[in-house]
Amino acid sequence: MKLSMAIDDYVRFKRAVGQRFISGGRTLKSLCRHCGDVNVDEITAECVQAFLRSKRKPGRFRHVAYYAVAGFFRFAVARGYVAASPAPARIRKLRTLFVPFIYTEDQVRRITVAAYELDHRPCQIDPDTFRTLILLLYGTGLRIGEALSLTLGDVNLEESLLIVRNSKFFKSRWVPMGGDVKAVISPHFERRHRRAPSADAPLFATRRGVRIRHGTLLNRFALARVHAGVSREADAVYQPRIHDLRHSFAVGRVISWYREGADLQVMLPRLATYLGHVELEDTQRYLTLTPTMLREASLRFERYAVGDRHE
Repeated sequence: MKLSMAIDDYVRFKRAVGQRFISGGRTLKSLCRHCGDVNVDEITAECVQAFLRSKRKPGRFRHVAYYAVAGFFRFAVARGYVAASPAPARIRKLRTLFVPFIYTEDQVRRITVAAYELDHRPCQIDPDTFRTLILLLYGTGLRIGEALSLTLGDVNLEESLLIVRNSKFFKSRWVPMGGDVKAVISPHFERRHRRAPSADAPLFATRRGVRIRHGTLLNRFALARVHAGVSREADAVYQPRIHDLRHSFAVGRVISWYREGADLQVMLPRLATYLGHVELEDTQRYLTLTPTMLREASLRFERYAVGDRHE
């Protein structure tokens, strides 16, 4: 079987099990261009190694390419396209330098206030819309694309629910809104409904009434964050991202459960479902160990240990 045909089979398989596999698909097409559209069993280990070395940026980018290629050849072996995988058995472990930034409520408030202070600059997003969107992300942990894809018909204020359609894993889900989030969304929903009374109208729109683009929001957030003085140390490689609002939500939820004495073994799978994750491991990656979380975990253990001694 030709390499291109085998890659098409693999991409269809990945998408059939609920993955978009966009980046991985691009990587494999790049492999096909590098090695040529030969029969799969003609691909040599040397060709695969050369392809992985050809990645301009080492580190994470090379690891992503490796896992896409290795996964493809495991699939090819299972389907009988090749007798053995030409991909390396392992790759040097990636040293993780990135740590998500966990926003405080005050930092989020300062970023939203900064949008009003920067309103004299040309921007497609008005400050009220920006504030509502940022508070929604912080208060629900939605992915950026999920929030930007919401329509007026996806908001059920009476039941305090949002419906997220066709998210990362092609699944839709209901997302409950707490009282604070609903109080922010309600006036924004009414304003949007007056301007565009259609269920298909975007919940978050530019000043011209069209759906906000991902890049437009990222640029505006970066400007507001810098203006608000929310940053890591001056020499830090990674500065706070808008996606870190999702991390902040997950960490905040776990801290609240610690304080409430909830059973995390029961609650974490629920958090995974709420966030739209397929595997619990995906949720665990969001749980950055902050000083506050460590303190609450220590307090819980202390209460548990003291209770044992008293029995």
